[in-house]
Amino acid sequence: MATFLRYPDFKRKAVTLSYDDAVDFDKKLIEIMGEYGLKGTFNINHAGIGKDGWHTIPEDELFKMYLSSGNEIAVHGAEHFSLGEVDAAMATRDILSNREFLEKKMGKIVRGMAYANGSCDQRIADIVKNCGIVYARTVNSTRSFELPKNWLLLDPTTHHADKELDNLVDRFLSIEKQRYTWANSPKLFYLWGHSYEFHTGDNWYIIENFAKKISGREDIWYATNMEIYDYVSAYNSLIYSCDGSMITNPSCTDIYLEYFGKEIIIPAGQTVSAR
Repeated sequence: MATFLRYPDFKRKAVTLSYDDAVDFDKKLIEIMGEYGLKGTFNINHAGIGKDGWHTIPEDELFKMYLSSGNEIAVHGAEHFSLGEVDAAMATRDILSNREFLEKKMGKIVRGMAYANGSCDQRIADIVKNCGIVYARTVNSTRSFELPKNWLLLDPTTHHADKELDNLVDRFLSIEKQRYTWANSPKLFYLWGHSYEFHTGDNWYIIENFAKKISGREDIWYATNMEIYDYVSAYNSLIYSCDGSMITNPSCTDIYLEYFGKEIIIPAGQTVSAR
């Protein structure tokens, strides 16, 4: 069936960011993201929050900063353990205690995660799933723009220090609608890193140039990691009649799609004729 997901307003591209460790350099990063309309997810390991340490943020200030920015907060492990190097009980405790802490502080359910030190495998992904996490980011750059096939081993497009970053952005922006429907799959540019790297490398210009170049595009949806996951999940929940002439959307999200070259909106909780 020639049915393709489209992001809200029939956009075919999405951009999201993912930054780790909750240090005070996140303030500047959030300001840059806000200036250019970018959104993303900040992954917090909470054991050192509010304590003396390298560029830590007082607890109250930290959560006020993140909650007011419209970005997502996600799990990064209470102690920042390399989960692939610890047993199942310790990994489970590290994930769940971090998730519980974040949820109590924010009054929101937390279902996203980034693997501390990039340490993960299928064993850990299974533990993550059992902890109620629905997506978890690795550090394995794909340099591609396809949606992930395994959200619990979610590989990003690239790290911001990638020497090919500017070329990747050019490739992403140059993608045009193709003549053949099958070539029009949705695209995602997923950037990750640590905000302190801009400080230690004295290269804030990298993220500023990235934001300036990729922002303000009418064909791009700028969203958090979870917003993208939830939208794709809602698309995947669509129900089709035997002949494909009717589509039901059981979710609470309006879904945009391209069906045999025709743009269709499936409103939340409704069934529409696709022909």
